[in-house]
Amino acid sequence: MPTPQPAAAPPHPSGDKRFKLLEVAMRKHQFRADALIEVLHAAQQLFGYLELDLLLFVARGLKLPPSRVYGVATFYHFFSLKPRGKHTCVVCTGTACYVKGADALLAALRAEAGVGPGETTADGVLSVLTARCLGACGVAPAAVLDGTVKGYQTPATLLADVKGWVTGGPR
Repeated sequence: MPTPQPAAAPPHPSGDKRFKLLEVAMRKHQFRADALIEVLHAAQQLFGYLELDLLLFVARGLKLPPSRVYGVATFYHFFSLKPRGKHTCVVCTGTACYVKGADALLAALRAEAGVGPGETTADGVLSVLTARCLGACGVAPAAVLDGTVKGYQTPATLLADVKGWVTGGPR
């Protein structure tokens, strides 16, 4: 007796070919609900960020409540619901990093670039994010700059690292 194959996700009315590619990713995981994080990664890679329409498409395809898909997308810092800048700076706000000055790092970024956590500069160059823990407590305070973990950050070292990304924020 052949095993039933999962039904395909409904076509997206926009006709955007990226939705077809996302459906391929869902099919690869057999439209299983437990593949939600992998599917969201694929969606973000295809679209750059996870807008509401995209989250609803994933929810329908995996037969999950939209609240669950939204909850997972907002829980993990590596998912974004808004377009991110060309460069990203993730400041760890876990206990060790916070005690050792994470708030000063965020204040320096706000003063230099004019953006705080969850914001992107008006020119779309730099997005500032926070993470509850990067797992780099031994080098606190830590930040991740375009995917590279930088430990023992001070406001001066962090601003030196993002120099060139920041063009016209308040000074």
